[in-house]
Amino acid sequence: MNTNLFELARQCPEITLNVKAGELLEMVEYCVNKTRKDLEQLIVDANTETYISIKRTTEILGVDRLTLLRWKKRGSLIPIEIGGIRRYKMSDVKRKEKEKEKEKEI
Repeated sequence: MNTNLFELARQCPEITLNVKAGELLEMVEYCVNKTRKDLEQLIVDANTETYISIKRTTEILGVDRLTLLRWKKRGSLIPIEIGGIRRYKMSDVKRKEKEKEKEKEI
C-alpha cells in the first residue's frame, strides 16, 4: 500500500487524496524505516572502506554506466575487480562526488 501511495504522489503531485489514518501511519512508518536504513548504511560507509556495485555508484553520482567507463579510461575513477565483478571504493566515489559538486559551482 505504501509504495502505491508514493508512486501515485510522484506521478500526480497535484492530486487530492482521502487517506485513512491507518494508511497514513503505515506510510509514516515506511518513511521512518527507509530513512533509518539509509542513514545506517551511510554510517557504515563512513566508518569502513566499502566496495560498492556499479549500480550503487551510478545512483550516488547521478551518472550512467557509460560515464563510469569514460572515467575509467581517463583514470579519474578506477574500479577494482573482485571475482570478476567491478566494484568501486566508497572513498573514491565520495571524492568524485566532491569534484562534481565543485564543477557545478563554477
